[in-house]
This record gives sequence, structure tokens and C-alpha cells, in this order.
Amino acid sequence: MNTFEQVDEAPSDALSLILARDGEKQSGTLVCPASAAPGRLPKDFRSAEMPLKESFRAAVKFANDFKVAMVVVDPDGLWQPEWGTLYRDDEA
Repeated sequence: MNTFEQVDEAPSDALSLILARDGEKQSGTLVCPASAAPGRLPKDFRSAEMPLKESFRAAVKFANDFKVAMVVVDPDGLWQPEWGTLYRDDEA
């Protein structure tokens, strides 16, 4: 099973999967600054909102394709256990 780090805000050196709730609507957005993938990403990237599962799959594919680290911003606790383990780095 895969593990993913949970952070409170999107860093400048990784792809962030941002999970959010707006009333009944749950969605995910991908955010990746160009600085996270020098020479591979010409400008900062931000996706449109998409359904949770679709956003997770897109984030994993993006991270693999662009060879960048992936972190998760999940203030509303929307992470799905079948996606893997979400952990916090207490050293940070």
C-alpha cells in the first residue's frame, strides 16, 4: 500500500492534491509550481476541480509523469483509505 504525506499548505517543491468540501460537494484540485519540476513543467499548473477519486488518480499520474513528489492537503478529512496511508511528518 502506498503512503502519502499530509501537509497544511501546498509547498513549492511538490505536487499538491488539495481535497476540499463545499457544502455537499467534495472535490480535488492539483497544484504544482514550475519550481517543483525544473525543466519539465514550463509554468505553474493548477487543475480544475474534479471528483475526489478522479483527482487522486490524476495526481498520481501527474506525479509519475513529471517525476515530482506528491503531498496531500486535506483540511476536511476527505482522504479515502483505499488510496493508501496518509501520514504527517512530525519532524517538520
